[in-house]
Amino acid sequence: MKNLLKYSLVALSLTIAANAAEKIVVGATPVPHAEILEVVKPILAKDGFTLEIKEFNDYSTPNLATEDGDLDANYFQHLPYLEEFNKNKGTHLVKTVGVHLEPMGVYSKKIKDIKELKDGSTVAIPNDPTNESRALDVLASAGLIKLNDNPLKTPLDITENPKKLKFEEIETAQVPRTLDDVAIAVINTNYALNANLNPTKDALVLESKDSPYTNYVVVKVGNENSPKIKALDKAVTSPEVKKFIEEKYKGAIIPTF
Repeated sequence: MKNLLKYSLVALSLTIAANAAEKIVVGATPVPHAEILEVVKPILAKDGFTLEIKEFNDYSTPNLATEDGDLDANYFQHLPYLEEFNKNKGTHLVKTVGVHLEPMGVYSKKIKDIKELKDGSTVAIPNDPTNESRALDVLASAGLIKLNDNPLKTPLDITENPKKLKFEEIETAQVPRTLDDVAIAVINTNYALNANLNPTKDALVLESKDSPYTNYVVVKVGNENSPKIKALDKAVTSPEVKKFIEEKYKGAIIPTF
Protein backbone atom coordinates (compact mmCIF):
# COMPACT_ATOMS: atom_id res chain seq x y z
CA MET A 1 0.00 0.00 0.00
CA LYS A 2 2.84 2.37 0.91
CA ASN A 3 4.57 1.66 -2.38
CA LEU A 4 1.32 2.22 -4.28
CA LEU A 5 0.83 5.55 -2.52
CA LYS A 6 4.44 6.46 -3.23
CA TYR A 7 4.12 5.69 -6.94
CA SER A 8 0.81 7.57 -7.10
CA LEU A 9 2.42 10.67 -5.59
CA VAL A 10 5.35 10.43 -8.02
CA ALA A 11 2.94 10.09 -10.96
CA LEU A 12 0.93 13.07 -9.71
CA SER A 13 4.11 15.15 -9.38
CA LEU A 14 5.16 14.26 -12.91
CA THR A 15 1.69 15.17 -14.22
CA ILE A 16 1.79 18.55 -12.47
CA ALA A 17 5.29 19.21 -13.83
CA ALA A 18 4.20 18.27 -17.34
CA ASN A 19 1.19 20.54 -17.17
CA ALA A 20 3.34 23.40 -15.89
CA ALA A 21 5.77 22.88 -18.77
CA GLU A 22 2.90 23.30 -21.24
CA LYS A 23 2.39 26.95 -20.29
CA ILE A 24 4.28 29.53 -22.36
CA VAL A 25 4.63 32.95 -20.76
CA VAL A 26 5.40 35.75 -23.22
CA GLY A 27 5.94 39.43 -22.47
CA ALA A 28 4.76 41.98 -25.03
CA THR A 29 3.82 45.61 -25.48
CA PRO A 30 0.04 46.05 -25.90
CA VAL A 31 -0.26 47.15 -29.54
CA PRO A 32 0.28 45.37 -31.86
CA HIS A 33 2.30 42.63 -30.15
CA ALA A 34 -0.21 41.50 -27.51
CA GLU A 35 -3.01 41.73 -30.08
CA ILE A 36 -1.07 39.46 -32.44
CA LEU A 37 -0.35 37.01 -29.62
CA GLU A 38 -4.08 36.74 -28.91
CA VAL A 39 -4.41 35.22 -32.39
CA VAL A 40 -1.60 32.80 -31.51
CA LYS A 41 -3.41 31.49 -28.39
CA PRO A 42 -5.86 29.12 -30.10
CA ILE A 43 -3.17 27.90 -32.51
CA LEU A 44 -0.93 26.89 -29.61
CA ALA A 45 -3.88 25.39 -27.75
CA LYS A 46 -4.30 22.88 -30.58
CA ASP A 47 -0.69 21.78 -29.93
CA GLY A 48 -1.31 21.41 -26.19
CA PHE A 49 0.21 24.69 -25.00
CA THR A 50 -1.40 27.45 -22.97
CA LEU A 51 -0.16 30.92 -23.88
CA GLU A 52 -0.07 33.51 -21.10
CA ILE A 53 0.51 37.07 -22.30
CA LYS A 54 2.00 39.61 -19.93
CA GLU A 55 1.79 43.20 -21.13
CA PHE A 56 4.48 45.82 -20.56
CA ASN A 57 4.60 49.52 -21.38
CA ASP A 58 8.37 49.84 -21.56
CA TYR A 59 11.19 48.17 -23.47
CA SER A 60 13.49 47.27 -20.57
CA THR A 61 11.41 45.25 -18.11
CA PRO A 62 10.42 42.40 -20.48
CA ASN A 63 14.05 41.82 -21.46
CA LEU A 64 15.15 41.68 -17.83
CA ALA A 65 12.26 39.34 -17.01
CA THR A 66 13.25 37.05 -19.90
CA GLU A 67 16.85 37.04 -18.70
CA ASP A 68 15.72 36.16 -15.15
CA GLY A 69 13.45 33.36 -16.33
CA ASP A 70 10.17 35.04 -15.34
CA LEU A 71 9.20 35.02 -19.02
CA ASP A 72 9.77 32.21 -21.50
CA ALA A 73 10.03 34.76 -24.31
CA ASN A 74 9.22 38.31 -25.25
CA TYR A 75 7.97 39.92 -28.41
CA PHE A 76 8.32 43.67 -28.88
CA GLN A 77 11.78 44.58 -30.25
CA HIS A 78 13.96 44.75 -33.32
CA LEU A 79 17.48 43.32 -33.59
CA PRO A 80 19.47 46.58 -33.23
CA TYR A 81 17.67 47.31 -29.93
CA LEU A 82 18.27 43.75 -28.69
CA GLU A 83 21.97 43.86 -29.52
CA GLU A 84 22.43 47.22 -27.83
CA PHE A 85 20.49 46.03 -24.77
CA ASN A 86 22.65 42.90 -24.42
CA LYS A 87 25.76 45.05 -24.73
CA ASN A 88 24.68 47.61 -22.13
CA LYS A 89 22.94 45.33 -19.63
CA GLY A 90 25.05 42.17 -19.89
CA THR A 91 22.02 40.05 -20.77
CA HIS A 92 22.10 36.86 -22.82
CA LEU A 93 19.13 37.13 -25.12
CA VAL A 94 18.75 35.91 -28.71
CA LYS A 95 16.15 36.29 -31.45
CA THR A 96 14.27 33.33 -32.85
CA VAL A 97 11.78 34.29 -35.60
CA GLY A 98 10.96 37.62 -37.21
CA VAL A 99 7.27 38.46 -37.26
CA HIS A 100 6.55 41.99 -38.45
CA LEU A 101 7.86 45.43 -39.28
CA GLU A 102 6.48 48.63 -37.75
CA PRO A 103 7.48 51.58 -39.95
CA MET A 104 8.43 54.51 -37.69
CA GLY A 105 6.60 57.73 -38.48
CA VAL A 106 6.72 61.51 -38.04
CA TYR A 107 3.55 62.93 -36.46
CA SER A 108 2.27 66.39 -35.59
CA LYS A 109 -0.70 68.25 -34.14
CA LYS A 110 0.67 71.57 -35.40
CA ILE A 111 1.17 71.00 -39.12
CA LYS A 112 -0.50 68.96 -41.85
CA ASP A 113 2.45 68.62 -44.21
CA ILE A 114 6.15 68.23 -43.43
CA LYS A 115 6.83 71.15 -45.81
CA GLU A 116 5.08 73.43 -43.30
CA LEU A 117 7.72 72.79 -40.62
CA LYS A 118 9.15 76.15 -39.52
CA ASP A 119 12.77 77.03 -38.85
CA GLY A 120 13.78 76.50 -35.23
CA SER A 121 11.01 73.97 -34.55
CA THR A 122 11.33 71.46 -31.73
CA VAL A 123 11.38 67.76 -32.60
CA ALA A 124 10.75 64.94 -30.10
CA ILE A 125 12.70 61.73 -30.69
CA PRO A 126 13.18 58.53 -28.64
CA ASN A 127 16.10 58.57 -26.22
CA ASP A 128 17.24 54.92 -26.40
CA PRO A 129 20.26 54.52 -28.71
CA THR A 130 18.79 52.39 -31.49
CA ASN A 131 15.40 54.09 -31.80
CA GLU A 132 16.99 57.53 -31.58
CA SER A 133 19.32 56.65 -34.43
CA ARG A 134 16.43 55.21 -36.39
CA ALA A 135 14.35 58.37 -35.84
CA LEU A 136 17.16 60.57 -37.10
CA ASP A 137 17.44 58.38 -40.20
CA VAL A 138 13.72 58.95 -40.85
CA LEU A 139 14.20 62.71 -40.58
CA ALA A 140 17.18 62.51 -42.90
CA SER A 141 15.12 60.53 -45.43
CA ALA A 142 12.65 63.42 -45.41
CA GLY A 143 15.44 65.85 -46.26
CA LEU A 144 15.23 67.73 -42.94
CA ILE A 145 18.79 66.93 -41.80
CA LYS A 146 21.97 65.21 -42.97
CA LEU A 147 23.95 62.74 -40.85
CA ASN A 148 27.43 61.27 -40.69
CA ASP A 149 28.07 57.55 -41.15
CA ASN A 150 28.15 56.48 -37.50
CA PRO A 151 26.10 53.27 -37.01
CA LEU A 152 24.26 54.65 -33.97
CA LYS A 153 23.48 58.32 -34.35
CA THR A 154 22.53 61.06 -31.91
CA PRO A 155 21.83 64.76 -32.62
CA LEU A 156 25.60 65.25 -32.29
CA ASP A 157 25.98 63.30 -35.55
CA ILE A 158 23.93 65.79 -37.56
CA THR A 159 26.18 67.38 -40.18
CA GLU A 160 23.57 69.67 -41.73
CA ASN A 161 20.50 71.17 -40.05
CA PRO A 162 19.25 73.89 -42.43
CA LYS A 163 16.06 74.52 -40.45
CA LYS A 164 18.01 74.73 -37.16
CA LEU A 165 15.71 72.14 -35.60
CA LYS A 166 15.91 71.59 -31.86
CA PHE A 167 15.75 68.05 -30.50
CA GLU A 168 14.18 66.75 -27.31
CA GLU A 169 15.21 63.20 -26.39
CA ILE A 170 12.26 61.50 -24.67
CA GLU A 171 11.69 58.04 -23.18
CA THR A 172 10.35 56.04 -26.12
CA ALA A 173 6.92 55.20 -24.70
CA GLN A 174 6.32 58.84 -23.75
CA VAL A 175 7.04 60.41 -27.15
CA PRO A 176 3.34 60.51 -28.23
CA ARG A 177 2.56 62.64 -25.16
CA THR A 178 4.81 65.40 -26.46
CA LEU A 179 2.63 66.12 -29.50
CA ASP A 180 0.87 69.01 -27.75
CA ASP A 181 4.20 70.70 -27.04
CA VAL A 182 6.47 70.08 -30.03
CA ALA A 183 6.19 70.74 -33.76
CA ILE A 184 6.77 67.13 -34.77
CA ALA A 185 7.53 63.83 -33.01
CA VAL A 186 9.08 60.67 -34.40
CA ILE A 187 7.12 57.78 -32.91
CA ASN A 188 7.45 54.00 -32.96
CA THR A 189 4.36 52.51 -34.58
CA ASN A 190 3.32 50.39 -31.58
CA TYR A 191 3.13 53.52 -29.43
CA ALA A 192 1.49 55.49 -32.24
CA LEU A 193 -1.26 52.88 -32.50
CA ASN A 194 -1.63 52.89 -28.72
CA ALA A 195 -2.16 56.68 -28.94
CA ASN A 196 -4.91 56.17 -31.56
CA LEU A 197 -2.71 57.39 -34.40
CA ASN A 198 -3.02 55.69 -37.77
CA PRO A 199 0.42 55.46 -39.41
CA THR A 200 -0.90 55.19 -42.95
CA LYS A 201 -3.20 58.21 -42.50
CA ASP A 202 -1.64 60.40 -39.81
CA ALA A 203 2.11 60.12 -40.38
CA LEU A 204 3.64 63.06 -42.26
CA VAL A 205 6.63 60.83 -43.09
CA LEU A 206 6.70 57.04 -42.87
CA GLU A 207 9.80 54.89 -42.76
CA SER A 208 10.61 52.85 -45.86
CA LYS A 209 9.30 49.27 -46.00
CA ASP A 210 12.89 48.23 -46.67
CA SER A 211 13.77 49.08 -43.06
CA PRO A 212 15.85 46.42 -41.22
CA TYR A 213 13.81 46.80 -38.03
CA THR A 214 11.78 43.59 -38.06
CA ASN A 215 10.29 42.70 -34.65
CA TYR A 216 11.39 39.33 -33.26
CA VAL A 217 10.46 36.74 -30.70
CA VAL A 218 13.32 36.82 -28.17
CA VAL A 219 14.42 34.22 -25.60
CA LYS A 220 17.34 33.60 -23.27
CA VAL A 221 20.32 31.81 -24.82
CA GLY A 222 19.83 28.06 -24.54
CA ASN A 223 16.05 28.14 -24.76
CA GLU A 224 15.70 28.81 -28.47
CA ASN A 225 15.34 25.10 -29.38
CA SER A 226 13.03 24.07 -26.55
CA PRO A 227 9.75 22.42 -27.65
CA LYS A 228 7.60 25.24 -26.32
CA ILE A 229 9.61 27.95 -28.10
CA LYS A 230 9.60 25.95 -31.31
CA ALA A 231 5.81 25.71 -31.00
CA LEU A 232 5.57 29.45 -30.33
CA ASP A 233 7.75 30.29 -33.32
CA LYS A 234 5.67 28.10 -35.60
CA ALA A 235 2.37 29.55 -34.37
CA VAL A 236 3.39 33.21 -34.55
CA THR A 237 4.52 32.81 -38.16
CA SER A 238 1.43 30.88 -39.25
CA PRO A 239 -0.84 31.83 -42.17
CA GLU A 240 -3.54 32.79 -39.66
CA VAL A 241 -1.29 35.38 -38.06
CA LYS A 242 -0.16 36.76 -41.40
CA LYS A 243 -3.76 37.21 -42.49
CA PHE A 244 -4.65 38.91 -39.20
CA ILE A 245 -1.79 41.41 -39.49
CA GLU A 246 -2.61 42.27 -43.09
CA GLU A 247 -6.35 42.67 -42.49
CA LYS A 248 -6.30 44.48 -39.14
CA TYR A 249 -3.44 46.92 -39.64
CA LYS A 250 -3.84 47.53 -43.38
CA GLY A 251 -0.20 48.32 -44.12
CA ALA A 252 0.63 50.07 -40.83
CA ILE A 253 2.14 46.78 -39.67
CA ILE A 254 3.81 44.53 -42.25
CA PRO A 255 4.33 40.76 -41.78
CA THR A 256 7.90 39.73 -42.58
CA PHE A 257 7.48 35.97 -42.91
